[in-house]
Amino acid sequence: MQTASLPMYNLPEIRKASASLWTGIAKYLRLEGIENVPDRLVFDQPLLDLWSDSRLMFSQCCGYDVVRRFENSLTPLAVPHFDVAECTGGEYSSLVVVGEDCLYDDVLDMYGTIAAINGSESHSGMSSLRQLVAPRHIDGCFFNSIVISGAHVESLGMLRRREADVAAIDCVTHALLSLHQPETLAGTRVLGRTYHSPAPPYVTRSEYGDSLAERFRTALFRAFEDPTLTSARQALFLKQIELVDLTWYHKISEIEEYATNIGYPVLQ
Repeated sequence: MQTASLPMYNLPEIRKASASLWTGIAKYLRLEGIENVPDRLVFDQPLLDLWSDSRLMFSQCCGYDVVRRFENSLTPLAVPHFDVAECTGGEYSSLVVVGEDCLYDDVLDMYGTIAAINGSESHSGMSSLRQLVAPRHIDGCFFNSIVISGAHVESLGMLRRREADVAAIDCVTHALLSLHQPETLAGTRVLGRTYHSPAPPYVTRSEYGDSLAERFRTALFRAFEDPTLTSARQALFLKQIELVDLTWYHKISEIEEYATNIGYPVLQ
């Protein structure tokens, strides 16, 4: 059986909305003649396992992974437009977050501090922060050390416990946490934001081919126009979608190349 997942913003409080949105997408996929459409989303599986699964039919993937690890195996279908202040069109940004008693007002002044990142192959939590501080690196270093948290919410925990001084938090994640889990933001404050970049796309496996990918896109547009799914989309901060292909995500590669070209290829 094929699988489907919406793992990028997977708070327990929004799983019902995600499941409702998938039910609508699945209906329109079937109306497009797609066979073996899964009835339910897969939750709580490691992201790399999900995106590597040969049974994957539909998911949402970090743009950094789309242009790196999964460039030849995942096809971007569409990018969501989020109803979040730090998003514009099909682009999003991360919030630069510090402890509430942090003495700094600009991340560029935080040389020699400790940064928490959710993972070494994350755009929102790593590469976007590297882009900001790269101009101030000295001999390939900016931070005193980097700690890997495994998730944005855990990076926030490190800030609260003073195990780290700064972290870049996906703005959509931050907005959802502010609404559903405000305690995770207690003891922190927003210092600024990163530059805009392409938001995480909806994807399918490349082996489905261009013809089926177009039918996937049609089904997605119909789901985003369906008034019965309005409440689900609103709960997920989704406004609309925009058609994209892999070239849209080359900007993320360019961000990495920028840091590399000025001598800061690794966030350290």
